[in-house]
Amino acid sequence: MFEQPSVWIAIIAFLAAIGPLVFFHELGHYGVARMFGVKAEAFSIGFGREIFGWTDKRGTRWKVGWLPLGGFVKFAGDMDAASTPDPQSADPDHFQNRPVYQRFLIVLAGPMANFILAILIYATLFASLGMVQSSNIIGEVEPGSSAAQMDLRPGDEVLAIADRDIRNFEDIARTVALRPGETVELTVIRDERQIALSGQLGVVVDEIGGGQTARRGQLGVRSVQPEFSRLPVGTALVEGYHATAGMTLSIIDGMGQIITGKRSLRELGGPLKMAQISGQFWLMGFYTFIGLVALLSINLGFINLLPIPMLDGGHLALYTVEAIKRKPLSEVAQERVFRGGLVFLIMFFLFVTLNDTITIGLVDRLQRLIG
Repeated sequence: MFEQPSVWIAIIAFLAAIGPLVFFHELGHYGVARMFGVKAEAFSIGFGREIFGWTDKRGTRWKVGWLPLGGFVKFAGDMDAASTPDPQSADPDHFQNRPVYQRFLIVLAGPMANFILAILIYATLFASLGMVQSSNIIGEVEPGSSAAQMDLRPGDEVLAIADRDIRNFEDIARTVALRPGETVELTVIRDERQIALSGQLGVVVDEIGGGQTARRGQLGVRSVQPEFSRLPVGTALVEGYHATAGMTLSIIDGMGQIITGKRSLRELGGPLKMAQISGQFWLMGFYTFIGLVALLSINLGFINLLPIPMLDGGHLALYTVEAIKRKPLSEVAQERVFRGGLVFLIMFFLFVTLNDTITIGLVDRLQRLIG
């Protein structure tokens, strides 16, 4: 069970985690824009009124806003932080008047920067501290477990679970954990023959603090003896990529299960939940916290790629339509799209914030105070 952080520790940990991620995300946009010669008028970490900032020699205002829930780069030709195009702009150097492929790459660079950051964080941890190098070969099967009922045996090499490729024991654990109670198919190699096994995974209920629980799947196997060693830089980068790709697939799995109703919407978290988790990992130590930062960076990159107006993915979708039609959507259509996206994001933010107040126990605490 996680140790529950104080409010101040949660706030400090949240800012320490989200600040660098937002900066790196926006730096991706800014860097590719600079490469294409697009001027940036403002580079902001946070929204709202400026707390402090400065203007560089190129005329870009670098600033920090009071609401630390994101950031933006405002390019020349943008009417606002959401890159709403100025219909009066005719300057070819303005962002909105650049070729569609340049705008696409500038927008795409933000989420990609978060994935790159996660790879670098994992690679740094693997090269400096070391990495547990486990095998996808089963070392032990617990009697009466789901694995035993599937006839999984020690020495079996697991190649795939639920159509997910398996490279090591961490892949087994991550894939199984996301599928509590599900019937899955396994592909294994036994006695130099590839065979298929099938069965229902077990369910484990974990206490996660605040009186809340989480369900995870259980197979009932142990790995062969893992090795722990520092990796050469090149190998660490490759393993950092695989770790990032594995986490991304887990996010896709989790989202798919929520959409199909296999997981509850209650599992969605917002800024309050992120602050609580950040504080919990902060208390567990620096390197554990850095691992969380890598995971949050993957989440930030993935979420921004979703085709939702106002997010990077929404802009990418519009640019894709523009490239296919060879002309942008009309101003009226774009305005409707962005307004719809804004309404959706506001409603989603309110939902996850209300969700957070329940899952982290704020409602219970207020009721105790009032009662």
